[in-house]
Amino acid sequence: MTIDIIGAGIGGLTTAVALEQKGYNVNLYEQAKTIRPVGAGIVLANNAMQVYEKLGLRKQLEAAGNRISAIQLTTSDLKVLSTMDMAYFEEKYQVNNIAIHRAELQQILVQALKKDTLKLGYQLKDIKQTPTDLKLSFQNSEVLPSSLVIAADGQNSIIRNQLFSENKLRNARQICWRGIVDYILPKEYQHLLTEAWGKGDRIGFVQISPNKVYWFALKSFKKTTDEFPLEQLNSFFNHFHPLAKELLKATPIENIHTSEMMDLYPIKNWYKPNICLLGDAAHATTPNMGQGAGQSIEDAWILAECLHKYEPTKAFETYQGLRMKKAHHVVNTSWTLGKVAHLSNPIFISLRNQLMKWTPASVNRKQSERIIELASV
Repeated sequence: MTIDIIGAGIGGLTTAVALEQKGYNVNLYEQAKTIRPVGAGIVLANNAMQVYEKLGLRKQLEAAGNRISAIQLTTSDLKVLSTMDMAYFEEKYQVNNIAIHRAELQQILVQALKKDTLKLGYQLKDIKQTPTDLKLSFQNSEVLPSSLVIAADGQNSIIRNQLFSENKLRNARQICWRGIVDYILPKEYQHLLTEAWGKGDRIGFVQISPNKVYWFALKSFKKTTDEFPLEQLNSFFNHFHPLAKELLKATPIENIHTSEMMDLYPIKNWYKPNICLLGDAAHATTPNMGQGAGQSIEDAWILAECLHKYEPTKAFETYQGLRMKKAHHVVNTSWTLGKVAHLSNPIFISLRNQLMKWTPASVNRKQSERIIELASV
């Protein structure tokens, strides 16, 4: 069987690697003409690293990235509110959380594919179901038949929009800036993912290599993102700790990526005959739990396992049954967390911070366990 995957993001790439390792022929179609280095970092949480261990890529990723031993939430002046020590999960699953440049991850995944798997310059224009197969029409004028398609074409999935009825995107009304800067964090921060919460805003940062830091900064907006022009970015976060402000200031403006925070309102069905949604196409989430890529990576592993064990329709049904509840939990929890992080009322902020300080580590661990544990096929 030949399987066609639309979209060579992290989910699509990982799916292609997993399927090829199981002996499938794979065509991976990507609209970009080149795989460009994306100016952003990514934290591969323990669940994602469990998948990459199964795919034999763990050591490469560890060598290219930076181990993250804890996640801490702080006030805007970096006073700690909550810390999640990852040692328990590292010991239990024998993998680490890794912060890495997204381009490094992409390159490792591309190199793990067969030579001709990745097809660049193939932007999907249209997909049609016929009595016998599927027809894929691309912007480059090629029309190709397909017997099985995996839609890994992102939050604004063309395949989902054309063939599935549920397509409601939610705007969190938060603007996000992301950047990578040449910088060495103080020693106490070098193996931490730190996120500082202010008043309707926050800044996060993490070391992704010996001399590079990935950071993200968010603010709530009322009407449009035009309220916060990029040229004035530094002034929007003057009330944060000098370390956080220094990261933003040291980053050239042309290296900062701006986006609005969106997710996909949870949908009830991820598949049709010979077509299956994966990753953001199925369950796009806001990044507040650091699980967007992680959930796509889990999808990739579970779907490959299901296709290896069952015929396609049964495989898609089993995959959806194993993945939907958890993925929707991440979407909804992340949405709520983003709202809590952006409280603006000083009384509510004080109550939130006290609650975070008082929450036992065992409670945080139990909540994280639900996210980190992989399903079995």
